[in-house]
Amino acid sequence: MINLRRHTNIALLYFFVVGLLGLFLRFFFVTPLSANFRYVVHAHSHIALLGWVYIALSTLIYKMYFTAENKGKSYLKIFIFTQVTLIGMLVTFPIQGYALFSIIFSTLFLFASYFFAWFVFRNIPVIYKETFSYRLLRIALWFMVVSSIGPWAISVVMVTLGSTSIWYKLSIYFYLHFQYNGWFILALCSTLFYLLETAGAVIAKKDYSMFLNLLVSSVILSFFLSVLWVEPPVIFYILAGLGAILQIGAFYKLFLIIRPTRELIENTLQPWTLWLLKLAGVFLIGKIFMQLLTMHPYFVHLSYNFIDFVVGYLHWVFLGVVSISLFAFLHHFKLIKLPKPVFYIYLTGLLLSEALIFYKGIAIWLALPFPNNYFLILVLISALIPIAVISLLIRNLTGHKQ
Repeated sequence: MINLRRHTNIALLYFFVVGLLGLFLRFFFVTPLSANFRYVVHAHSHIALLGWVYIALSTLIYKMYFTAENKGKSYLKIFIFTQVTLIGMLVTFPIQGYALFSIIFSTLFLFASYFFAWFVFRNIPVIYKETFSYRLLRIALWFMVVSSIGPWAISVVMVTLGSTSIWYKLSIYFYLHFQYNGWFILALCSTLFYLLETAGAVIAKKDYSMFLNLLVSSVILSFFLSVLWVEPPVIFYILAGLGAILQIGAFYKLFLIIRPTRELIENTLQPWTLWLLKLAGVFLIGKIFMQLLTMHPYFVHLSYNFIDFVVGYLHWVFLGVVSISLFAFLHHFKLIKLPKPVFYIYLTGLLLSEALIFYKGIAIWLALPFPNNYFLILVLISALIPIAVISLLIRNLTGHKQ
């Protein structure tokens, strides 16, 4: 029997480490440090995506589809192999950045993710094969595989063109886009539809299909929002704008699908879980709005010239949309116990740090006043996030009741 609570705690531990690395990065602007900033950034971003989010999502997927199946040994082998690659990246990236050993471990992780996708495709129980939730999950996993083109391309670009090439950044943006907007978002939508299906919701096939077509098209086309900073031909602006508009259509369609099932959802989900999902939806609306802005060349150049806007956006999606959704689903499946005070500490840290990050970008852009102790204040506020995560982890390890 796979201990999924233990796996969830491992994911939370990675999240705590990510928070500590984030604080360490903030300290670079407060006091001189001997570490390499870029190397720590690599560790921070890799463990955030591949430690916390990937492990949490894969745990949810196993919980939903494979708990009753006798596939624990195969899954456990993949899980252990994945941990070896993550620990390897956590150790090597801060020391050497993108170099031999970190590249080896990150490459091995890609194979681990391929093994996991293959495990799901091959072993999915027959009763789920025709469900809409599994259709979404299957596409989400394919987006995960497609996103790996980015890391493969980075290795080639570094050897041939160097890290200063625009293709280096485009490879990173390709990877991030299909991770965040493809794999993560579709997997979370899949989990939502799994809950609707198991609750007995009746949804017309045409509505499912329209939502799926809009969402997948928007993911593919909205990637071009990430290339507008190189001032490409007009066709790329048109495709990017179409992707942003289709994304609005997709999630509006999702709202129309969910609205008639409101009473069923309220009877299925705990009020706390439902509130968390609604909050994640608010962050999702913010994400869509920010992407819509970057259709315009002025805001493209603004985000390119002021890195705080990009950092703020990525944290908004990762800490807001994705992580809050994960908290909600993990809580629903009883893989974590999420006390309200702990989450409110997390949310306070998230909202205040986002406000400071975006304000810095706006202040530099518009020449507004800038607090002398800004970076120290940001460190103190950002500390609320790892404090909340370690509190959550300790409560789950010690079995404290909510």
